[in-house]
Amino acid sequence: MGFWDTITDLVEAATPWVTAEAEAPAQESTEETTVEATKEEATTEETTEEPEEEAAEEEEEEEEEEEEEEDEEEIVDPKEKFEEECRESKQCSGPKHHYDECVERVTGASDEGGAKEDCVEEFFHLVHCATQCAAPKLWSALK
Repeated sequence: MGFWDTITDLVEAATPWVTAEAEAPAQESTEETTVEATKEEATTEETTEEPEEEAAEEEEEEEEEEEEEEDEEEIVDPKEKFEEECRESKQCSGPKHHYDECVERVTGASDEGGAKEDCVEEFFHLVHCATQCAAPKLWSALK
């Protein structure tokens, strides 16, 4: 990407009046619509046999797509599994205990009137512990 392309992109992003606006199509007269309707009726009469063949082809294509989707297995992220195991492990029991206590405290306070506290700090401590615990397991699984 060149220097001028970058400047152009920045100018386009900064200008609010560069939006695409579409207008509704103009209303046609009734004479034109009746002529077009008769043309469409004539073409549909000619193609009444073709939809059966097209429908069969579409069904075959849909079946092939479904088979391909079934063949492809869902890839599961092992990081999530390892982190969940670590959150429940003895190694992260301290941060988990603090987080659970905070959640109870905050939900109790919100029931009574208003919570002036959140559990973001405790949550980050728990996530950090789980990530540190799961990292060696993840690297050994990926090798």
